[in-house]
Amino acid sequence: MLTGLNKGSLYWKCQLIGWSVASLYWNFLGYIGTQFSPWLAVIHFFADLLIYIPLTHAYKTWSVRRGWHQLPTRQLVVRLIPAIFLLGLGFMVLTITKNYLVRHWFEPGFSDTLQEHFRQQGLTTFVTGTRLMSIWLLAYYGYHYAQRELTATRESARLAIIAREAQLNNLTAQLNPHFFFNSLNNIKAQVIDNPQGARRAIDLLSEVLRTALYNRDAMLIPLHQEMDLVADFLELEKMRLEERLQVSLLVDNTLLQQQVLPLSMQLLVENAVKHGIATRKTGGTLGITVKRQEGQLQIVVENPGKLIDSPHPGLGLNNLRERLQLQFHGQASLHLAQTDHETVLATLLMPLS
Repeated sequence: MLTGLNKGSLYWKCQLIGWSVASLYWNFLGYIGTQFSPWLAVIHFFADLLIYIPLTHAYKTWSVRRGWHQLPTRQLVVRLIPAIFLLGLGFMVLTITKNYLVRHWFEPGFSDTLQEHFRQQGLTTFVTGTRLMSIWLLAYYGYHYAQRELTATRESARLAIIAREAQLNNLTAQLNPHFFFNSLNNIKAQVIDNPQGARRAIDLLSEVLRTALYNRDAMLIPLHQEMDLVADFLELEKMRLEERLQVSLLVDNTLLQQQVLPLSMQLLVENAVKHGIATRKTGGTLGITVKRQEGQLQIVVENPGKLIDSPHPGLGLNNLRERLQLQFHGQASLHLAQTDHETVLATLLMPLS
């Protein structure tokens, strides 16, 4: 609220100062000319503020309602050309009418008609108006453009920080010590009886850790890279859970080059194994589906279990939702649902690149 008030206050200050300077400049031109009257100069000054500030403010209100200040530069320029023309026309009508009325009311012996005023001063006043309105519009939209750039820079910096934090959160919330030590114990158990399996487990564990730690500098990665990480993770878990973990994978191969958030699918898969399948004596089937859905990339992770309602979702899910919001500006979503008494469904939607 305070930010909005400050912006409003700045806007009115700029309006008042800008048009005051313009009016004082016109009065100065009158002062160095002929037949200058201080009394008429004061009247013209306040009359200028009373007609030009409402004119530009009316345009500003109309522009905001249509969201012009948020348009890309090319789309905005196309709209500004007729806007400058109309504002220049409005400036001409208001200026000539004001000058005529001031002279008609306060200048003895003045007998010109309003029509004569328009004929004599119309073109010059219109050119002056279009020039002034071009400057006003440039300043107004230039300010909003600068604000958008600052906001985008702040969001990019915040996103970069969250992405870096996600690497650490991935080791603590997803690749937690419990998983790490279980993997090491599985490797230890296989060293004598199944040395080949132990070597494979070591390779998988090192690859998962290397990917989590070092290969996540990009804000977005191809889907196939994220699925490679998921495959390594599931192969490790399969060594631990054996037949208790079954995987059903259905992927639209035309989507493998689509850009996704790093560690997004991996988080959902890890949660499904940790909170669903690993907690059941009989285990279950982990279902992963990747497809197009109404112009978006849809990733669905399904597992047996029960969804626990909590006012404080896990660190990993909160982190993922915030990264989705910042990266895709509200065009992506994450939804968890209990489809029946024994099935939990996690649905991740991201825009198609």
